[in-house]
Amino acid sequence: MGRPGVDFPGLGVGLVIIRDDRILLYKRVNAPEAGYWNIVGGKVDHMEPAEKAARREAEEETGLTIGRIERIGMTEQIIDADRQHWVSILYLARDIEGEPQLTEPEKLSDFGWFPLSDLPEPLSAFTKAAISALPSAERA
Repeated sequence: MGRPGVDFPGLGVGLVIIRDDRILLYKRVNAPEAGYWNIVGGKVDHMEPAEKAARREAEEETGLTIGRIERIGMTEQIIDADRQHWVSILYLARDIEGEPQLTEPEKLSDFGWFPLSDLPEPLSAFTKAAISALPSAERA
């Protein structure tokens, strides 16, 4: 059947998590864009609603409890260097509980809260697209 994102375009989700005017980013271990700072997210499973997938992926990757989320846009990423193609629905979460953790060290190597005016490098194309999709009040 093949692998989503590699053998055919994959459907993914991304969740921008904001607390105290800072965005939560994790550093990726694996392709696509290994070594890049990224929002949390992943693939949507068959028969799984995208909003549920965004919450599930975020909770698995961070250990946070995710409350209300809102859809802020979509992005398509074709990453030639990694031969991957993803179409992703983007969400925003401000309603979160707990402190983030490094719960999947095989996938993510580091994390931190960053002001939008001082983001780490390199920043993934996926994350740049998600930040561009934020409501203007969040980016100000």
